[in-house]
Amino acid sequence: MNKFIAVLFALLASPAVAATGPFFSLRNTNFIVLLAFILFLAVLIYFKVPGMIGGMLDKRAAGIKADLEEARALREEAQTILADYERKQREVLEQSERIIAHAREEAILAGKQARKDLEASIARRVQAAEDQIASAEASAVREVRDRAISVAVAAAADVIAKNMTDQAGEKLIEDSITQVQNKLH
Repeated sequence: MNKFIAVLFALLASPAVAATGPFFSLRNTNFIVLLAFILFLAVLIYFKVPGMIGGMLDKRAAGIKADLEEARALREEAQTILADYERKQREVLEQSERIIAHAREEAILAGKQARKDLEASIARRVQAAEDQIASAEASAVREVRDRAISVAVAAAADVIAKNMTDQAGEKLIEDSITQVQNKLH
C-alpha cells in the first residue's frame, strides 16, 4: 500500500502532468523520465533494497537500543557504586569520630591516672623524706643518749674513783661475784 501511495505522489508531482501534447509518447521526455524512474524503483524493489535499508535501520535501531540499555545499566551500576562509596565514607567518618572520641577519653583517663600516679609518687617521696627525717632524728637522739651515757659513766667513774677506798672496792667485787654465782646456779 505504501508503495502504491509513493508512486501515485510521484506521478501527481511530476512535471509530466503540466506537459503539453501526447503524454504517452516516446518523444515526450517527461514520459521517458517517468518510465526510467518507475524502472529504477522496480529494480530497487526487485533487489529488495527497501528491505535491506529497513533491516539496516532496524539493526541500527537495535544497536542504539542496546547501547542505551548498556548505558542505563552502567549508569545504575555507577549510582550503586557511588551510593556504596558514600555509605563507606559515612561509615569511615563515623568510625574516625568514634576513634577520636575514644582517644580523647583515653587521654583524659591517662591524664587522671598520671595525676594519681604523680600524687602517689609525691606522697611516697614525702613519706620517705619523713622517714629519713625520723630516722635521722632517732639517730641523733641515740647519739645524744649514747654521748650522755658515756659522759655520765665517765663522770660516775670519776666520782666513784675519787670516793672509793680499797676496802669498799674489794667489798663491791665480792658482792658482785656472789650475785653472779647465785644467778648462774
